[in-house]
Amino acid sequence: MIKVGNDYVVQANDKCILKVGSRRRAAQLISDATDLLNALAVVESPKIVAPEAPSLQRETPELP
Repeated sequence: MIKVGNDYVVQANDKCILKVGSRRRAAQLISDATDLLNALAVVESPKIVAPEAPSLQRETPELP
């Protein structure tokens, strides 16, 4: 987090992510984002394998 004029800019990997007018609000947003990212790391995605072919065949339209 860096101060630019009267605002605070949140950076990640030298990229500006968010500009906030309050240092306290910027710190709270960083904390919330960190908590969310940590929560995502704990959750494992289910191992769902998609079938290679569709389960239903598409009907060919009847032309007059």
